[in-house]
Amino acid sequence: MAKLNQIIAVEKGVKSKSFQELTQSHQDLQKPALLAGISRTYQPKDEEGEQLPPESTRVQVKAEDVLRTTAATLTRLFDVTATKDWANTAARADVVVDGRTLVAGAPVTYLLFLEKQLTDLRTFVRKLPVLDASEAWNHDASTDSWKTEAVRTIRTKKVPRNHVKAEATEKHPAQVEVYYEDIAVGYWTTVKFSGALPARRVNELLERVEKLQQAVQFAREEANSAEVTDQRVGDAVFGYLFG
Repeated sequence: MAKLNQIIAVEKGVKSKSFQELTQSHQDLQKPALLAGISRTYQPKDEEGEQLPPESTRVQVKAEDVLRTTAATLTRLFDVTATKDWANTAARADVVVDGRTLVAGAPVTYLLFLEKQLTDLRTFVRKLPVLDASEAWNHDASTDSWKTEAVRTIRTKKVPRNHVKAEATEKHPAQVEVYYEDIAVGYWTTVKFSGALPARRVNELLERVEKLQQAVQFAREEANSAEVTDQRVGDAVFGYLFG
């Protein structure tokens, strides 16, 4: 008895072949010359007249033949797809991580959904903001965020000073140069806060997502190894349509 994963593999080839043959049949039916035939003979008016050979063109494409061929081609596709879809409703497996069953009896279609969602979640987790590694962070319960230790820095102010380059004389005023000196006027106490995550936390989340991805893939393979029952629906469908 065939397994679901074998039917899935076969379906791709059957679908491709059916599409090609159906396209060819459609194109043939759009060519009036292939559907038309003719047979004619020539008879002169009298016995001494010119004798011409008969002419004939055979019908190359018959619509009823095309219908039969199309029915046969699509019957195979309908049967294979029905076998797969019927099996998908019964094929199930558990998603188990580290011995813990997270999802019990998940059908194949849901496992495929999970795979897609987990791929997107992995991208999301990889881009989570991480705390600046150059700072020492501690969790602050009052703000539910991370903060650094207080750092005290001096606030300075530029104060102008005069530098006498030359004393005043009876003939010349004093030559004075103005310069600025940084004078401490106070202190800043700075505490940085952040809503980002420690790198350890991000790595833990990423590991969980990847573990679950592997578990879902394993479950899907297990579900796809279920045996299938061949479905025969094409004959009934095309017996009604083209019969």
